[in-house]
Amino acid sequence: MDIADLQRRLRDFAAARDWDPYLTPKNLAMALVVESAELVEIFQWKTAEESRQLSPDEHRHLGEEVADVLMYLLQIADRAGIDLPAAVDRKIEMNAKKYPAPTA
Repeated sequence: MDIADLQRRLRDFAAARDWDPYLTPKNLAMALVVESAELVEIFQWKTAEESRQLSPDEHRHLGEEVADVLMYLLQIADRAGIDLPAAVDRKIEMNAKKYPAPTA
């Protein structure tokens, strides 16, 4: 997955529709929360096992909602000037220190 290419495609998509004035980090974060809720809704009232055995339609819908969440997240990072690979690397390092693997 080429993050920079996806961000460019999302910028081009928004620019072609004159959406740029609305795509502020604040608005994108709010939209991300809405899409995250739609993602969670797929699993609402399912058991852990049922959540692993979605119907083909539910699985397709899950993919759509995951894509929505990812696209909003990519746009937030892009418009806020966040280097996502560097931020992820930094966060993994922080988590490794905070939650060290058990030693045998």
